[in-house]
Amino acid sequence: MRIIARLNIGGPAVHAAVLTAGLNDAIFKSILVTGSIGEAEGDMAYMAERYGVEPVYIPALQRKIAPLQDVRALIQLIRLIRQEKPHIVHTHTAKAGFVGRLAAVLCGAPVILHTFHGHVFHSYFGRAKTALFIGLERLAARYSDLVLTISDRLRNELLEYRITTPGKIKVIPLGLPLSELADLEPVRGQFRAEHGISPEQRLVGIVGRLVPVKRHDVFLDAARIAAEALPDSIFLVIGDGELREELEAQAHGLNLEGRVIFTGWQRDLSRVYADLDLVVISSDNEGTPVSLIEAMAAGVPVISTTVGGVPDLLQEGQLGRLVPPADSQALAKGIITALAEPDSEQIEKARQAAIGTYNAAHLVENMRSLYIRLIGQHTKPGQEKRSI
Repeated sequence: MRIIARLNIGGPAVHAAVLTAGLNDAIFKSILVTGSIGEAEGDMAYMAERYGVEPVYIPALQRKIAPLQDVRALIQLIRLIRQEKPHIVHTHTAKAGFVGRLAAVLCGAPVILHTFHGHVFHSYFGRAKTALFIGLERLAARYSDLVLTISDRLRNELLEYRITTPGKIKVIPLGLPLSELADLEPVRGQFRAEHGISPEQRLVGIVGRLVPVKRHDVFLDAARIAAEALPDSIFLVIGDGELREELEAQAHGLNLEGRVIFTGWQRDLSRVYADLDLVVISSDNEGTPVSLIEAMAAGVPVISTTVGGVPDLLQEGQLGRLVPPADSQALAKGIITALAEPDSEQIEKARQAAIGTYNAAHLVENMRSLYIRLIGQHTKPGQEKRSI
């Protein structure tokens, strides 16, 4: 049983859908359990449908903290686990990670796992709430057989926050359906034509939720600087979220009308990547950004702030440019240089690395092997049942 708080647009939803579909065969039966999408979040349930996965919905399971709803979600998860009797309960995202693991422990599930796709231990909340979340994660980790992360740097950060011990944490990289990005020629030019962008104009995009931690304000300020040096450049903000009106107002205040386009959510990103000249991340905190992996696989150069798992993904700058966070001048300089001096060798290395490391087949087989090993450990004679 795989439990994720919601199937909103982003890496965790893709990851969960890929695993649930890939581990439905002669050996495993997988169930995907999910909750409610928040306001202004893009719904990615279509990804599960694409793979033939029919999620079990628990509406009370949601991202925001709501004690009454959280208790309801816990009760419903307990009922579902008792009904299905899964050998493995594997949770994703913070809320589902705590509530789901608590339900699994109370039901005596044989194997309990959690994947950190990122964390909220800085740049999200105030000191008190952050300390609460760290404490809850440490408690949940005590009752987990294993904690998984998607990059070495994220693993090290979790150890620095003392979430768990080194022997109880394992890195398994993301796995994404990258085959659709292998040949983009049939769709090249379509997105530009729809938005009135000529083939000669340089197109810079940022893909993701419009939320504070993503620092689109830094991206827009960098766009202002880069636009002066590159008169033919256009900047795309691909996604939606709570800050859209504020960011549109910022773009207007920076006199970027006609230079910045807010596209909203785009279901078919292959058409977008086919026409981009550069993909940017300006975040203060990240796990392993899906937009960078997809851009690399599509042969689009990338530039990102040095946060979270990004330096691992970009091999400390060998596969893409890295700049300090919260520095629009450095980001603008990186954008200008990347567009003026594209490194074809680096772009090809990044493409090969993304396809070779982050493909869906590798993820499914890595997780299959891990599940079989953990189930074997829990079927030994005399194995004591976990208690709380």
